[in-house]
Amino acid sequence: MALPSPLKDRLRLPVVASPMFIVSNPELVIAQCTAGIVGSFPTLNARPQSALREWLTRIEEALAKHDANNPEAPAAPYAVNLIVHKSNDRLAEDLATVVEFQAPIVITSLGARADVNEAIHSYGGIVLHDVINNRFARKAIEKGADGLIAVAAGAGGHAGTQSPFALLQEIREWFDGPVLLSGAIAHGRSVLAAQAAGADLAYVGSAFIATTEANADPAYKQMIVDSGAADIVYSNLFTGVHGNYLRGSIEAAGLDPASLPESDPSAMDFGTGPDAGSDAKAWRDIWGAGQGVGAVDAVAPAADVVRRLTAEYEAAKERLRLM
Repeated sequence: MALPSPLKDRLRLPVVASPMFIVSNPELVIAQCTAGIVGSFPTLNARPQSALREWLTRIEEALAKHDANNPEAPAAPYAVNLIVHKSNDRLAEDLATVVEFQAPIVITSLGARADVNEAIHSYGGIVLHDVINNRFARKAIEKGADGLIAVAAGAGGHAGTQSPFALLQEIREWFDGPVLLSGAIAHGRSVLAAQAAGADLAYVGSAFIATTEANADPAYKQMIVDSGAADIVYSNLFTGVHGNYLRGSIEAAGLDPASLPESDPSAMDFGTGPDAGSDAKAWRDIWGAGQGVGAVDAVAPAADVVRRLTAEYEAAKERLRLM
């Protein structure tokens, strides 16, 4: 199946930048899109809720200005991420704003709802849904998602445990629509490998934490640079859902990464309620990252990261051609 035009026409590299809680902001999204990949952010990053309209206006105006000044290299489209979980008490308001602005691509996470998909489809938007296994993938498509993001082992933030080869194979046995692959992708040859394994696009997150535009503590960015795959800890303690986190940040919080207790999934909270100050501490102090961080060796502008990935991607294709 051919990719919908928003997912192919303006991309200079087959990559969608994943929406990272707290980290992704308008500056990062604009830099990613103008560099030729899909930039994205969670709507919950815009706080208070009224700020979401300001963020979307800023992004759309910046991309329109770029296109006017660079007709030979127009920006890639942007995407917004809606957390479709019962703990998100902003979902209805955020969805209404997204529909008002007609965001071209919407990424849904932690729950699939037909009414959300229908609202996005009402103006021609595309819905991509995060899944960690084949069962969830089938449910997402049954409820009207247009494509899937296979979140495999090693992905930053909330992640699954399945091998990308196994997960993609099972999904491709029955689904020929758009599929993105997430999981330790921080090098151009990994982008090519994702396509070879059956994905249409790669989903890249952690490499963009260590960028000048990212809304991350400088120590967080440096820890990304200094860490490798062995420094990633998989736990559900911090949000109630299993995810990958930097060992150094866990230790800095006074916890032992080797003996973290289990958490109740029903306790998930994104800090949008009246007690947000205390709930947000885990997100602020415990830093998420995927196993691909070993490919990141410096804090750099997002455009430089895209250029690096592109050069590595092209070199990987050339290497295969010569084999």
